[in-house]
Amino acid sequence: MVEFNILNILKKKSRIPHFYSALQVITEPSWSGRSYFSFAEEGYVKNVIAFRAIHMIATAVASIPLILNHITNDGKSQIKSHPLLKLLNTPNPTLSKSEFIEGIVTYRLISGNSYILMIESQNSKNAVPKELYLLRPDRVEIIPDKGNIPYIYRYKVGSSSYNFKVDKLTGCSNILHLKTFNPLNDLYGLSPIEAAAYSIDQHNQAGAWNQAMLQNGARPSGALIVQSAKDGSGGHLSSEQYMRLKEQIESYYTGSKNVGRPILLEGGLDWKEMSLSPKDMDFIKSKNSSARDIALAFGVPPQLLGIPGDNTYSNLIEARLSLWEQTILPTLENIIGHFNSWLVPKFGNDLCLSYDKDAIEILIEKRQKLWQYVQNASFMTLNEKREAFGLPKIPGGDVIDK
Repeated sequence: MVEFNILNILKKKSRIPHFYSALQVITEPSWSGRSYFSFAEEGYVKNVIAFRAIHMIATAVASIPLILNHITNDGKSQIKSHPLLKLLNTPNPTLSKSEFIEGIVTYRLISGNSYILMIESQNSKNAVPKELYLLRPDRVEIIPDKGNIPYIYRYKVGSSSYNFKVDKLTGCSNILHLKTFNPLNDLYGLSPIEAAAYSIDQHNQAGAWNQAMLQNGARPSGALIVQSAKDGSGGHLSSEQYMRLKEQIESYYTGSKNVGRPILLEGGLDWKEMSLSPKDMDFIKSKNSSARDIALAFGVPPQLLGIPGDNTYSNLIEARLSLWEQTILPTLENIIGHFNSWLVPKFGNDLCLSYDKDAIEILIEKRQKLWQYVQNASFMTLNEKREAFGLPKIPGGDVIDK
């Protein structure tokens, strides 16, 4: 639905001309199957650890209230109502603010890239952002110039293609590209799923192995041995007997609905168990090890995902605090930083976006301890103490607070 809206808007309102130039070949990692579709399918859709880690980070980032500040020579003051806040709260008719931010983070964690399209109002002299849309990363191609710097962002859906040129002087474009640092590519970001790809494959294979066990009577296959009627040594079946026996086993003795059904052996047949226990295969240990690697690739403490065997933090509160301070808040700050340089200046040069730390419950206890420390600091002035917590200065506050 969103994609069709974007196409209609581009067809009607986009003033940006189409450019048709040869695509420069971009160096890609040589791993097989490491495409956006593979990352989304294997890492997000099929892997519960990666899905939960991505969803946990994205929803947490989207839950933090954004604040718009007016910057003056005397400091900054919060603005409660503004067109920019209205735009962020309703980026377009199909998305809310939380869904919009969650989509930015999710796309970036899956592919290493997020693309935001700005639709500007065409009715005023100064173009003002009207709507914001998320573009699926696999539908965006970056065409670089001779210096390997982005020159055109090309958005493709089916047979339709739209090009958004980057201004060489300002580096500005109607497309905002947020990416994770990639040491092997100048244009595209590195997906955390790519860093955890082998562990995700191992974890998925462990799940497939377990499913195969359940579908085959919850144990590896045994063997039917044909014995000679005379001396009990190994015999053989005719082709017709072999096919009939194979069909009977597949029909009556495999699958979850046939678990526990006794097998009826004809004369000369003997069943020999060939099962290997999960302990012998080190199945559970290997699966948990892969799960920990996946969690660490996304910056989520394994304890929060219910993965046993990793007690880096003494309790869940410490683990949650680590998640917020090392993963969630840096992710939000990166998004806000890009908005402050790409979106906010469209509404004025004296505005700045930030976020409300006081609304984050897990940080309250830490801030209380910090406040106690600052309050007891005899070497700080009252205004310095207020500034440490983002509060404005007050007259007569530049004296040591005792």
